[in-house]
Amino acid sequence: MNAIRPNPVTVVRASLFALLLPLAGSAYAEDAVASAPKPFAERLAAADRVHGRTVFGRCRTCHYPDKGAGHQNGPSLWNVFGRRAGTQEGFAYYSQALKDSGLVWNPEYLDAWLADPRGFIPGTVMMSLGVPDPQDRADLIAYLMTFREQGSQSPPP
Repeated sequence: MNAIRPNPVTVVRASLFALLLPLAGSAYAEDAVASAPKPFAERLAAADRVHGRTVFGRCRTCHYPDKGAGHQNGPSLWNVFGRRAGTQEGFAYYSQALKDSGLVWNPEYLDAWLADPRGFIPGTVMMSLGVPDPQDRADLIAYLMTFREQGSQSPPP
């Protein structure tokens, strides 16, 4: 029987890390707190819609937010907030996972989705790997919030 042998370099690195971590623990904790993203509400309050339009450029391959623009490879994002995920009329390519999610889009859910689409709803067929920068996501969401019917349940811009 062949036994699985750990990589000796990995073992040495892990051992050194375990020995040194208590000595530098407070510095690591301070760095982690300093690099943690601001809460979503703060990021959205400081959002730059003009920059959000730029961030949306990578989404435009598959989505349009404009009223009447219709669907592309992905569904239209017109009036997306307050709508149940996977139900946009006329778009037939939703994954079963998204249709079954029961999710109703709001800014916070869209932020989580854009951070990691495949992790947020496993089984999705969205091709994007997401928007890793938290402030870019807030800017993008603020931009999308401008594309809504007046009087809709969507959050105001």
